[in-house]
Amino acid sequence: MESLQLTPIHHHSFVLVRHSHLQLGSHFPSSLLTRASRNANLRLTRSFSGEVGPPASHNEDNPFPLKDEQPQEQERGLLLARETDDFGSLVGFRLIPGSGITTEEQPEAKVGEELEEKAEAKVGEELEEKAETKVSYNITFVTAEAAPYSKTGGLGDVCGSLPIALASRGHRVMVVSPRYMHGTSEDARYSGAVDMDCNIQIYCFGAAQEVGFYHEYRKGVDWVFVDHPSFHRAGSPYGDMYGTFGDNQFRYTLLCHAACEAPLVLPLGGYTYGERCLFLVNDWHASLVPVLLAAKYRPHGVYKDARSVLVIHNIAHQGVEPIVTYGNLGLPLEWRGALEWVFPNWARMHALDTGEAVNFLKGAIVTADRIVTVSKVIILHITYFCCCCLLSQNIWLYGAQYFLFSLRF
Repeated sequence: MESLQLTPIHHHSFVLVRHSHLQLGSHFPSSLLTRASRNANLRLTRSFSGEVGPPASHNEDNPFPLKDEQPQEQERGLLLARETDDFGSLVGFRLIPGSGITTEEQPEAKVGEELEEKAEAKVGEELEEKAETKVSYNITFVTAEAAPYSKTGGLGDVCGSLPIALASRGHRVMVVSPRYMHGTSEDARYSGAVDMDCNIQIYCFGAAQEVGFYHEYRKGVDWVFVDHPSFHRAGSPYGDMYGTFGDNQFRYTLLCHAACEAPLVLPLGGYTYGERCLFLVNDWHASLVPVLLAAKYRPHGVYKDARSVLVIHNIAHQGVEPIVTYGNLGLPLEWRGALEWVFPNWARMHALDTGEAVNFLKGAIVTADRIVTVSKVIILHITYFCCCCLLSQNIWLYGAQYFLFSLRF
């Protein structure tokens, strides 16, 4: 006669309630188990007594014989493994073939302990691997817009939400943007920002320009606003009812210089971001940052380990001004080629126009460590269909390889 028996593998995993004669393949009643743990296993043994009827030691007065009273039988076992979900709830069982004959010299509890030790070691290795690959960065966004403080389109939306998402993943994030004062009720958006009382001198446009910093800590992000009189005027960030502001090159040159100084001089939360920063520069307004890192700081041993990523939202606007304005940017003369751009003949204003210009976006394309866009469609447009883009040649020479990396950055 065949009988099936559930035997606990761990000393304190399960309690056997009753000895039951079951046919192989039948369902296990829930009454078999009285207590469970996450890693508990049961051994299902099939014994052959050689005769029909109850075991030899079975009688009415002793329905559950002791170990030494049971007949010595050869047993072949199956492991009944208990499966749980992530919350520890029982979801089912599965049968695992046993290793063969079980004897007293090979306790079943030892097998379970070995399996448990292997499982714990594997989990420990996985946790250690995850801990080693967990890396956090000091990230500095440089942008002309950041919602809800300033916004004219998608640039403001991205720079107002992406920093918060990165901060939630454990990164230390700063956003550097102008403090626009329009003389309207919109100025109340900066009411939470506090003057850092840390004014610095920026040497550009033939003089020392003094700028200040305001700071607000919100949603895990350091929102830093560059304060200068050129940002205090009616209209939008870039112009008014009469058109684009004529000094936008000056205004965003100040922004770029101030953004490079902010991680070094502002003790946000008690200490500065330092030189090991990842700069995310957005569109042409912030495109002078990678050039400044390479031309102004690294020759003096500053920002040697910093990296820059150019984020293109709208390539139609590139920050193009006459070549004579290069001397106003506070850059060494030998770096003029990084920003210099020559318009094709068809785009020149008149016959005496040499076509030479300063192009902020082009400077970032040739000096940034990576180039990314806000969508794959823009990548395809820039790299394959940029015949309408005056930067097509430079993108092919300097930027196409980096766009491939941007999909995995």
